[in-house]
This record gives sequence, C-alpha cells and structure tokens, in this order.
Amino acid sequence: MIVWDGEGDKPERLEETVFWVPQVEDSTNLDYKFAAMPKLEVTQLTSAGVEDIIDHVPHGVSLCTARGVHGSAVAELVLTVVLATLRQLPHFIEEQRQGRWDPIEADDLRDKRVLIIGAGDLGEQTARRLRSFDAVPVLVAHTARDGIHATSELPSLLPEADVVVLTVPLTPDTTGLVDAEFLSRMPDGALLVNVARGKIVDTSALLAELTSGRLRAALDVMEPEPLPADHPLWTAPNLIITPHAAGFIAQSGPRAFALVNEQVRRYVAGEDLINVAKGAD
Repeated sequence: MIVWDGEGDKPERLEETVFWVPQVEDSTNLDYKFAAMPKLEVTQLTSAGVEDIIDHVPHGVSLCTARGVHGSAVAELVLTVVLATLRQLPHFIEEQRQGRWDPIEADDLRDKRVLIIGAGDLGEQTARRLRSFDAVPVLVAHTARDGIHATSELPSLLPEADVVVLTVPLTPDTTGLVDAEFLSRMPDGALLVNVARGKIVDTSALLAELTSGRLRAALDVMEPEPLPADHPLWTAPNLIITPHAAGFIAQSGPRAFALVNEQVRRYVAGEDLINVAKGAD
C-alpha cells in the first residue's frame, strides 16, 4: 500500500498503482495525480459526490462511489432538522438560554407532504424514515418512473409541499435549480432542507425569502463553504445551519473502508465492482 497526498516527492512504485482511494473531498491537482499513476484501473471514492472528479478520470479507469455508506447518517440529519423546525426547538433553546418560560404552539410531521428531490439511496432512505412518522414523502428524479415524479413536474408539485428536501447530485441540470421562481412556488411557511450541494440553491433568492419570513430553511451545505464569518446566512431568521456535517459521524470512516475492502476483494477476484459511476470503457 502507498500513501500519497499528491504533494512533495512521489513515493516509490507510485507508477505501479492500479487501485486508488482519494482522500475525502480531494479535488486538487487531479490531472497531475492521475498522470502519476499511468497503470491505474480503479478510483474508489469514500464519498457519494463525483462532480469534482468525474471529468478528470482518464479513459480506461473506473470511478466508483461510496453510495449507501453515508445515506443513513444524512437521512437522520434531515429528519433531525425537520423535526427541530416543526417542533420549534430553536425558539425553545434560545428561551432556555435566556431563562424564560415561553411555550408556543408547534407542529408535527403527521400527514406532512415532503417533496424529496433526488430519488437515489439518500432520497429513499430519507423517505423511509419519514414514513415512520406518518409523513407523506413524494420522490422526484430527473426522469419519471414507477412511484417517482420527474423534475419537469416540480411547478405543480411545489405548491403542495410542506417540506422540500434536496438530495440530488450536483450536475449542470441541478446547478441553480432552486432559484427565485422555484422558491416562489413553495407555500408560505414551507421548509427547505439542503443536504445535497450548496450550488443547487440560489443563496440570494433564499436569503430574500428567509428575511421576509415567508419560508424556513435548514442548510447542511451552502455556497460558499466554509461560510465566511460575516456572511448574511449566519444571521438570517428562520434558518438552521450545520457545517456540512451530515455524514460526519464516528462510524463513517469504518463504513467507508469496509466498502473499500470489499471493492479491493472484488477487484482481485475479477468480480464486478459496485457503485460504478463511470466505467472503464
């Protein structure tokens, strides 16, 4: 095994590498790194997102994701921030800090219509957890299929949504998907949850809706990241921010490398790899 961060002197036998596991969120000097490994056959990510690396992967190299590894943790955070918002936890935490007893009316998830944009592993895991709270998840993907709506139907789906959850990959089609027009179709008081990528949401348009008090939001990802200390999102009302921490749990490393071990076993045994985002052909 060779460990290399892409900086400094290249380790011995680096050019013989056939299976590479990049560091999490490693998106620097990718062309240089790939060129240093001319015999590479497989790149195995420990994250699900591929937008920073897929265009750099050379012909003949398979790119595999960690689909399924982080889905449960991220889905739990979605449920956490949805419940926290509906049950008014930010208000009660602030009142506790101030030493005030101020009960206010809250809400619950029962019968709430939750629009989940992104019907992959994360979307499905989120939907399954929401059903256990008697919510009504509605899944949306780029193309319609059995039980799943197409993104072209969003104009008619958004006005009926109590909560909108973004779990979709970042692609040219989804960049800026949540713009002023998208947000304007959401009903008053609706909640937007983004655990996908920050560039999917027009931050200025969202800030306008939050400041007016018309919408609420919970963001685990945003643009830019890290969020500067003077950014207006920090002080925006009706907003919960977590610092891209949805998958940052104690078990994430062991689960990711259990997948890596399985993929290496498959590679050595000549078996088909799983979670292939880009094939060698």
